[in-house]
Amino acid sequence: SDKAVVKMTPERADALMRWVMILIAQFVALTTLAMLAYSGGNDLDPAAPGYSFSHNFFSALGLTEAYGRPNPVSAGLFMIALAGGGLGLVLFTLAFPSFFAGSFIARWASRIGSGIGMVSGLFFIGVAFTPANLAPAQHVFFVMWAFQLFPFAVIFYILAILRQPDYPNRHALLFAVFAAALFGYVWLLNHGPGTGTPEGLVIQAVGQKIIAYFSLSTVFYQAWIARKRTASQPVSAGMVPKPRVP
Repeated sequence: SDKAVVKMTPERADALMRWVMILIAQFVALTTLAMLAYSGGNDLDPAAPGYSFSHNFFSALGLTEAYGRPNPVSAGLFMIALAGGGLGLVLFTLAFPSFFAGSFIARWASRIGSGIGMVSGLFFIGVAFTPANLAPAQHVFFVMWAFQLFPFAVIFYILAILRQPDYPNRHALLFAVFAAALFGYVWLLNHGPGTGTPEGLVIQAVGQKIIAYFSLSTVFYQAWIARKRTASQPVSAGMVPKPRVP
């Protein structure tokens, strides 16, 4: 029942969303440093120097040995960055339902979405701790399911926003575009060109960068909007806020 759900205070929700934004920022910063520290090589040219934005995947940063070369600094930075990013998504899913107290559908849609999103976040953490050169099967499993689950979480968040009277619908529109992009990327992973050709490698590697930075930007923005709402009015699972005009 609703009474069995642990209530979250506005202050706690704000603190969690602040950490979400910090953890997203650290992912961008640490993966950038990891790119600079990467020892080199890609699927088509193992002797290539350094990291290529268009020919390497993020996962290459986590290789403990990259195409015959030790890669400890990049691997360590990537592990911290992605584990932190996955934790940021988990924290987002913990805090986000507290902003939906307006209707039964909004409450439960946000909670179902957060349940799915939390599993996705845990899978991203799993990616961080399964380097592709040491645990390739587990690495692929975590990557595929992290991305395949997340769009369903977003769909439930869209429903929650649309059913929450005071939550501006434009934020649901952003989530809708995001969900479409996620489904598009899942299609690319499963049915797109292989990485055995130069064109296929570029499409897959660049596609991954686009969806990664789009995901980071979307969650960062939604966390920022949630913090603004917390600052402007008390919102928690136990308090229904006064309606506002979108």
